[in-house]
Amino acid sequence: MRDPISRYVGRLSLILVLPILVGAGKEEPRTVRLLTVGNSFSGNATHYLSDVVTAAGDVLVHHQAAIPGGTLEQHWEKFQRHEADPNDPRGLYSTKMSLKQELAAEPWDYVTIQQASIKSHDVSTYRPFARRLVDLIRVQSPRAKVLVHETWAYRRDDPRFAVKSPGPGEPADQEAMYRGLSHAYRTIAGELGAAIIPVGDAFHLADADPEWGYRPDPKFDFAKATFPALPKQTHSLHLGWKWSKRGGGRYALDIDGHHANVAGEYLGGCVFYEVLYGKSVVGNAFRPRGINADYARFLQETAHRAVAGSRVIGARTKTLAEATR
Repeated sequence: MRDPISRYVGRLSLILVLPILVGAGKEEPRTVRLLTVGNSFSGNATHYLSDVVTAAGDVLVHHQAAIPGGTLEQHWEKFQRHEADPNDPRGLYSTKMSLKQELAAEPWDYVTIQQASIKSHDVSTYRPFARRLVDLIRVQSPRAKVLVHETWAYRRDDPRFAVKSPGPGEPADQEAMYRGLSHAYRTIAGELGAAIIPVGDAFHLADADPEWGYRPDPKFDFAKATFPALPKQTHSLHLGWKWSKRGGGRYALDIDGHHANVAGEYLGGCVFYEVLYGKSVVGNAFRPRGINADYARFLQETAHRAVAGSRVIGARTKTLAEATR
């Protein structure tokens, strides 16, 4: 059975390069105030967001309330610690503010939440903490629209998928992880009445592309590899293989198939821009160093496809405007 995004890609293909909002004349710059409640994945996905926003002539005010590897449950626990004891440093983020203080720091337009990637495929781990956090956000920052940041699946050669007998509920491969997290995020977003920022969908579309998608290097011999040789990692959206220095001056190959690299961060930023500003990112003048013009265009168009597809799916039950109230 095809996943929800793929079912709509064909019918959307004729409109993907068109702006989401079409108006006569030059649009006025728009200012968006964004608070992301997440972890390193929210940091990855917004790393280039301000550059994309600036290139489009718009303005971004962005704070991050992040816990390294943090889950929804850990964000809720941090809030509770500060409520119980304002002097407990465990109730504060690196900004030296609590979640309640962060929510009061600006008249936020949007506040995002996300699950930790390792648990993202398991919808049971979102409950009841996603609801508790959203209820808190809506009380403390009532004008803000809550958005659910859909994170992405790990790279197909990540060690998580090398286990011969995965545990119960553990995804066996990248596709299974994507299907699980896509279902979980949409289920929770539906329960919360919130719209999705479909970064995970964009990663899935990009990786599945026959021309631009990442494929592991079949010729690289890991058993005989010596520093500094690395496998080809063309068009990877994840950090991937690297050499790390060990004791005694020796080197060992390590892989980070979780976090986004420059291309993945750019793709995430493009998705965030389209959702937050309601404008097409296709043709945006900013591209990070090391990303050529053709690949940047592909990533922009992929972000646009993911957002357009997500909105069509959401329209089956509610409009985007209704979902983000």
